[in-house]
Amino acid sequence: MAAWWSRPKSKMKPEVAAKTKRSVPSGVFQKCDDCGETVPSGQVKEAMWCCPKCGFHFVMPTEERIKITVDEGSFAEEDRTIQPEDPLEFRDSKRYADRLRTAQKQVGVADAFREGCATIGGRPVSIGFFVFEFMGGSMGSVVGEKITRLFERALAQRVPAIILNASGGARMQEGILSLMQMAKTTAALARLKEAGLPYISVLLHPTTGGVAASFAMLGDVIVAEPKALIGFAGPRVIEQTIRQKLPEGFQRSEFLLQHGMVDSIVRREDMKEMLGRLVALLGPQERGSNARA
Repeated sequence: MAAWWSRPKSKMKPEVAAKTKRSVPSGVFQKCDDCGETVPSGQVKEAMWCCPKCGFHFVMPTEERIKITVDEGSFAEEDRTIQPEDPLEFRDSKRYADRLRTAQKQVGVADAFREGCATIGGRPVSIGFFVFEFMGGSMGSVVGEKITRLFERALAQRVPAIILNASGGARMQEGILSLMQMAKTTAALARLKEAGLPYISVLLHPTTGGVAASFAMLGDVIVAEPKALIGFAGPRVIEQTIRQKLPEGFQRSEFLLQHGMVDSIVRREDMKEMLGRLVALLGPQERGSNARA
């Protein structure tokens, strides 16, 4: 057998070789951020978008999240027609208006938050879901307005409010207008709490920036999925600022639970049951009441 350096070179043209080379189609496999294993995407989806090897919770499509959270067919979405604007005419590598149009076309929603009325375990709630697929779930003026309306609807109907948070924080393309949403949503939440109505905050991977620094961490009960990244600034930014090495697992759900920032860590398949128990315990006692009354 001839050595590799003495073997004759292939006479096949490069363009022909490229066509005949087999490749794995995009999306068939994905790499787990926790254990590093490459796993079939089909198995991840079957396991509620969790790693079949280690159980790590991947970011879940919002439509699937709604289906596994509320009673079947009960979610009545509100405020779907509110459209984001570009008051600053912001531009970085692309125009903000173009980014919005692209995200709307790809995801099929107007902005990064969906909210409305639903039931969990037969009990009415005012509930909202961050759409992480839309510009990383970033919070601009529309997201802040819809969250405010969610709290106001809960107050008007005297039902519990629930938000499932997954966000990179305030949307930089809207500048100070996005940061104003932190105060706006927190003020609406304060009115809900003054009325003695409960707010349950669910922290998903990731929940960061201005969202984490406002209503996401102000729940009467705060639950989180395992190993979710939760915090304001990223760990690398913090290490560079304080010039210290951060503790192992810093800003993960388990670390926050140990330090009293989270009340419970709940796996995805158990989340609906947990929310149902909390709503039954904290919410109105009348079963079967109309959430849209």
